[in-house]
Amino acid sequence: QVQFVESGGGLVQPGGSLKLSCVGSGSTFSIYAMSWHRQAPGKQRELVAALGSGGGTTYADSVKGRFTISTDNAKNTGYLQMNSLKPEDTAVYYCNVAVRTGLTIQFNNWGQGTQVTVSS
Repeated sequence: QVQFVESGGGLVQPGGSLKLSCVGSGSTFSIYAMSWHRQAPGKQRELVAALGSGGGTTYADSVKGRFTISTDNAKNTGYLQMNSLKPEDTAVYYCNVAVRTGLTIQFNNWGQGTQVTVSS
């Protein structure tokens, strides 16, 4: 069983930066694909960024040019670099990882979330 834990959230002023990490542990695995999602109070969870198995990336229009998704399989870790943060980026951020374990791929491995608050 693979588990992922996010970290790196916190309070930052508008215009600031944060880098979220999503670290996996458990069985021997490699990251096949991953995505970051966020949920603000009273709103539905939304996709922020995705990194496919072929290396292609997708970003929500609201974060294009500001956020960057990446992975480091040597560290079993995925990242979300967030620059030029805005108050509307305030939310709980979750990673969702698909992992390859041997010949199988396990989807929908969610982290527990990390709070990002953008405020002056």
